Amino acid sequence: MLEKPIKKTEIDNSRLSVAPMMDWTDRHCRFFHRQFSRHSLLYTEMVTAPALVRGGAVHLLDHDAAEHPVALQLGGSDPRELAQAAALGFQAGYQEINLNCGCPSDRVQSGSFGAVLMEHPALVGEICAAMIAASPAEVTVKCRIGVDDQHPETVLPGFLDTLDKAGVRRVIIHARKAWLQGLSPKDNREIPPLDYPLVVAMKAAFPHLHISVNGGVTSLVQARDLLDQGLDGVMIGRAAYQRPADILQDADDMIFGDMAQGRDAFDVLQAMRPYIQREVSRGVRLASITRHMLGLFAGKPGARAWRRVLSENAHRAGAGPEVLDMALAAVQDAAAQPTAD
Repeated sequence: MLEKPIKKTEIDNSRLSVAPMMDWTDRHCRFFHRQFSRHSLLYTEMVTAPALVRGGAVHLLDHDAAEHPVALQLGGSDPRELAQAAALGFQAGYQEINLNCGCPSDRVQSGSFGAVLMEHPALVGEICAAMIAASPAEVTVKCRIGVDDQHPETVLPGFLDTLDKAGVRRVIIHARKAWLQGLSPKDNREIPPLDYPLVVAMKAAFPHLHISVNGGVTSLVQARDLLDQGLDGVMIGRAAYQRPADILQDADDMIFGDMAQGRDAFDVLQAMRPYIQREVSRGVRLASITRHMLGLFAGKPGARAWRRVLSENAHRAGAGPEVLDMALAAVQDAAAQPTAD
């Protein structure tokens, strides 16, 4: 099999990425995040291969060119179907197609994909080889360190070896086990202990693979420390969504070495206005966009007022950019109030 090396660019965008998160990282969220960082790699929500291939739901691949660099995450377990979905993703403009081998939800398990695939490495290898053969896009995998009673120090090297032999050159490892029975998806993101040293060890064992770590990263300082330990990339999930300014505002400088002036929360708000006006004029509800912006001022004076005004008004029929003006005024009023000593 011919190997497909990672496409070399001046900047490795996967040094910092925002995780694919169901119901969160839709196209409006990704456009919003892109206003903070030019370089960070963004991911779609997981799109199932059956929805694309059997259901014809190619609208799920819609995205704005301004979102790039952006990767498509696919879910599924049928090699032929995933190969077709990968081809559709490439045709839609995605240069990276990521296979989900980490989601522990019951719905995903019932479809025999997500984290349950870690119990079937040979099938994963077959899937990846089929996807690579079907599309010029880079095929990557997001996985866990293991599931249930598996021993990660044994299972993970074998899993990575299978991916390597299938032609995969970039892997994102969530540094926690997934418990397929007994823990909810939320608990699976918090309760199983993190094992960053194991992921670092995997980079040492597979130096030719590009390995990113995911799970529990809450700051750029922490991300930079993990990169300094030899990892190739860091993926951040909930912290980037809930505190986008904290995570993404300085990312281009701290992670990518681009010292160009970044945008703060107020700059991003202004940058979002033309997009919001365009989308609302097309019939998109304002709340579908602003629900991703509730954390814009997280940790700053006026954050509560910002969330309140958006939550109370953005869902109303005909709501448009004037709601942003109301919310911003509330932020500024709250920030102007004297604080108690």
